[in-house]
Formats: sequence, C-alpha cells, structure tokens
Amino acid sequence: MMWAQVWILVDILPPVPVLSSPAHTEDVGTSLYFVNDSIQQVTFSSTVGVVIPCPAAGSPSAVLRWYLATGDDIYDVPHIRHVHANGTLQLYPFSPSAFNSFIHDNDYFCTAENSAGKIRSPNIRVKAVFREPYTVRVEDQRSMRGNVAVFKCLIPSSVQEYVSVVSWEKDTVSIIP
Repeated sequence: MMWAQVWILVDILPPVPVLSSPAHTEDVGTSLYFVNDSIQQVTFSSTVGVVIPCPAAGSPSAVLRWYLATGDDIYDVPHIRHVHANGTLQLYPFSPSAFNSFIHDNDYFCTAENSAGKIRSPNIRVKAVFREPYTVRVEDQRSMRGNVAVFKCLIPSSVQEYVSVVSWEKDTVSIIP
C-alpha cells in the first residue's frame, strides 16, 4: 500500500526543469557541459584577427559546430573565416575593403553534441574594429579671470567606444593623473 501511494505522488508531480547544468544520460560516463559560458562579446582588431573557442565540451568528445544567431550554418570563407576541427572559430585579419558585416559584425553561437544530447551556447557578439589614426582635442572655453572653466576632451565618434581619457596635460606636464 505504501508503494502505491509513493508511486501516485511521483506520477502527479510535474518534472522539475534543470537549468544551467550539464546534460547527462543514464550512462554515468556521458555528459555535456560549458567550459566558459560567460563569453558575451568578442571585439577584435581587423589587423590581427581572432580565434574563438567553442565554450562547450563533453564526454565522450562532443561534435562542436558554429552558427549565426539566426540559426544559419557557418561555412568556411577562404582566408576570411574558418571553423577548425576542434570547434574553434577563426576570423582572419582583413583590410577595411574586405569588411563584411555578415561575418565581421554579427552574433554567433556554438553547439556541442554527443550521446548525452545537445547543448547551445549563449549568443556571442563578434565585432571587428579598425585601427585608424585619430586626434583628440580640447574644446575651447572662455572664462573670466578667477572663475571656473570646464574643459572637455573631444574624441571622434568612430573611436569613442574604445578610447578613454586617462590624464590631462599642460605643456607636457600632467595636471590630472
């Protein structure tokens, strides 16, 4: 009688979802897991390129694949984009004229699949930036002697996201560290 009551309770309870944990099968030796699922954005220089490992692994070894956030398969583009056999996505250095937003400014994700199942990484924003010369300047200000003048450092909008003011100088002497 006790077994029947327990069986009914187990049968009535809804399955409990398991979030953010490795996928396991009945075989203790199989699993899928994220090595590092905190990668959200990869910004890289067009003159250097980038190598992005798929942040997942498993036992037995998982098949790693890359996709665009739209779900479209990634394909190799000679000398531009390559997915290595170990699941690493590589974007090669490129000239500004070879920029392609579909490749160099897009969201990607990878999957890992083995006998334990299949897991998907969060989207990873991949963005190429160009090294270009730029000049910062100080906005002209007028003030009466004895009053406060506020100076603003003007940074070109094309590089504002990647440049920060770290000091102010007057005649090569640092006035604010």
